[in-house]
Amino acid sequence: MTVTNEQKTALIQQAKTAYKRAYAPYSKFHVGAAALTKDQNIVSGCNVENASYGLTVCAERNCIAQAVINGEQQFQTLVIYTEQEKLTPPCGACRQVIVEFFEPEAIIMAVNHLAQSKSWKVNELLPSAFTPKDLI
Repeated sequence: MTVTNEQKTALIQQAKTAYKRAYAPYSKFHVGAAALTKDQNIVSGCNVENASYGLTVCAERNCIAQAVINGEQQFQTLVIYTEQEKLTPPCGACRQVIVEFFEPEAIIMAVNHLAQSKSWKVNELLPSAFTPKDLI
């Protein structure tokens, strides 16, 4: 599935908007994410921290959960936005959730406020991943 430049621009904008809504009073590390679903809808999410740190939920997982709540479970691509000079890849927990819902060749892209970006295929982020196919 090919993502157009127009879709990519819209995803980045939605991820930036989500970034601004992040609840990160402890780490001050705001993250926004936006995903394009198979049905061509854009969903977004931000990180939500908690005083009990283990209950913090990342932007990528909140984004995916929002789509699932709306009845969508298949995705084409995901954009992660931060205002860090070093581009921010998804954490390990997010990588596992991404593998659950994205095809191995789907593109996951990190973008920052300097208009820099880096992309990975899902299977590059988590090679030899444990997937639903392993439960059969």
